[in-house]
Amino acid sequence: MELLAVEAAGRGMAVRAAEDPGPVTGPAYWYGGPVAGTGLADRLGFALLEPTDGWLAELPEEFTGRQVRAGTVVDAWALDRPTFVKPPREKSFPADVYADGSRLPAGLDPVTPVLLSEVVTFAAEYRLFLLDGRIATGSRYAVFGRLDPRPLLGTGTDRADRVVAGEIAEFTDRLVAAAGPTLPSAVVVDVGQLLDPYRPGHRWAVVEANMAWFSHAYAAEPARVLDVVLRAAGPRERVRPEDLAFVRA
Repeated sequence: MELLAVEAAGRGMAVRAAEDPGPVTGPAYWYGGPVAGTGLADRLGFALLEPTDGWLAELPEEFTGRQVRAGTVVDAWALDRPTFVKPPREKSFPADVYADGSRLPAGLDPVTPVLLSEVVTFAAEYRLFLLDGRIATGSRYAVFGRLDPRPLLGTGTDRADRVVAGEIAEFTDRLVAAAGPTLPSAVVVDVGQLLDPYRPGHRWAVVEANMAWFSHAYAAEPARVLDVVLRAAGPRERVRPEDLAFVRA
């Protein structure tokens, strides 16, 4: 957040805290949580773009590398085997592998949307900030589930980094071509190297899609992250027609 604030200030934008935004006379943009963002959206006139809850579950298994289905907390309570359970977008409870439905946190609303996925292992995970279907910038953020940020291209001289970046770009191009208009024009997609005990090496798969205005940049380039955020959470009157279906209610 601090890096984006510095970049925004460098562009001549006034940076305000959500707790006390004060009077706003020009166009407003948002970077922060969904609760505060939703509360300020009408007052400040910005629109929040977000992927749909079922986007990941609707992807062909060619891109998910695993079985994923959309449901509710009621479906998660009925689980009788280890399953990865997560909220589609917001962080209403910890995304994790739950041994069965009884292990979910207490007090959840039964109708809360969830994604239910078979358990897999990602060797490395990368965050991609997409603008108009192209990678604006990106960052590795985890290795075998442990936080380990690294710029997507590293120093640009490491051959392994270049190979990974090329593979990610090729996979993302295929994903965008197949997914078509099912994502907003500014969005975050996380991808990873999926380990398969029955296949040598690794293959790429989608981890999830997220709101750009509520996604950590890790080691991605702040200027390009900000470009994506400004499209994903900017003035309502500037929302493109093709993005109207992705505006947060």
